[in-house]
Amino acid sequence: MGLPEAQAESTMGKCDDLRHDFLRRYEQIRSATEALCDPLITEDYIVQSMPDVSPTKWHLAHTSWFFETFFLKAHLGGYREFNPHFGYLFNSYYVTVGDRHCRQNRGQLSRPTVEEVYAYRRHTDEHMRRLLRDLPDAGLAALAPVIELGLNHEQQHQELMLMDIKHVFWVNPMRPAYLPRKAAAQSEAPPMRWQEFAGGVCWVGHEGEGFAFDNEGPRHREFLEPFALASRLVTNGEYQAFIDDGGYRRPELWLSTGWATCAAEQWNAPLYWISEDGKWVHHTLAGLRAVERDEPVCHVSYFEADAFARWAGGRLASEMEWEEAADGVAIEGNFVEDGFHHPVVASAGAGGLQQMFGDVWEWTRSPYAGYPGYRPSAGALGEYNGKFMCNQFVLRGGSAVTPGSHVRRTYRNFFAPDARWQFAGIRLAREA
Repeated sequence: MGLPEAQAESTMGKCDDLRHDFLRRYEQIRSATEALCDPLITEDYIVQSMPDVSPTKWHLAHTSWFFETFFLKAHLGGYREFNPHFGYLFNSYYVTVGDRHCRQNRGQLSRPTVEEVYAYRRHTDEHMRRLLRDLPDAGLAALAPVIELGLNHEQQHQELMLMDIKHVFWVNPMRPAYLPRKAAAQSEAPPMRWQEFAGGVCWVGHEGEGFAFDNEGPRHREFLEPFALASRLVTNGEYQAFIDDGGYRRPELWLSTGWATCAAEQWNAPLYWISEDGKWVHHTLAGLRAVERDEPVCHVSYFEADAFARWAGGRLASEMEWEEAADGVAIEGNFVEDGFHHPVVASAGAGGLQQMFGDVWEWTRSPYAGYPGYRPSAGALGEYNGKFMCNQFVLRGGSAVTPGSHVRRTYRNFFAPDARWQFAGIRLAREA
């Protein structure tokens, strides 16, 4: 027997809503990626300033490769690849999919041209629209989790593009600007307060409706001792006091590997900071400007964040503490849509925890590992998160270049402890 007529109509209606939502969001997200490229000229698209940075052209092509590989080739009958070489050139790290061009050599590719990459995107978009329109309801429902992954994957690359463009402009002695600075309200950072939490048995991880990456689950229990979190992020002025007190010259503040890295890389300040005539300036997406004392400090590694926390008499929060503290905090903040592309000063007079979302990713002291019961997704998409659970630390909360709709309380970002080009900063924690 089939479904009752009313139930069948309800099911069809839900599939229609899902189809329209996917088509709308696909168009919006793909357009947003290209809008981020509007300030660039052709030469900007092809530079790779270090192995961790990818050329903008590569990001544009790779996100199209993702849709082509995991959707069009697998689910659209009669689909023909735009270019058979692109699978090799624009695969990132999916070993089970096939061979890949060396990551550190992506900037050596003058061809395909930027124009050809945009043609590739148009080709992909045309066929993705057709797939999303024509998939039977059952097929759309089955593919829905993977479609969500594809959309969130593109949003991740929107943030990566801005991180990478900033570094590309940094290595240019002209220090060009991506966009003119958007004016923010001028104010002083409010005093740092401490908010205490009772701890105990807490639930951690994603559960229920809405998208989440596989590494955000399973939801499970953790026991937390009583703890306290600072009410706002650490500012440039507070971090400069650490510098002035010899923070980069005091090995007792640093983890052993961090101290060795600091010495080898000759760190003496956050990435993008330059001392000019006894004053600090820093490179931003709006070009060089004076370091403003009340803005959150940004572009510090885990090693630097940990050393600062020791110097300040605190520590970094665990990711479980951070998630427990963020429970009930509105997911609001300074995201890429706000157009600042830089951390802004915390609001004076606001109560509770400020800047939990947006501005800067917050380093935690938690190594990136699977939760109890974690299993990577099956197939090639299982390579998305699980295989990086080694020698990385977790960051939480999003940044000034993260899309706001991409952020969740359970979102687990992760980077190597010496990485500095991401928009990462510091929130202090301590025992209650």
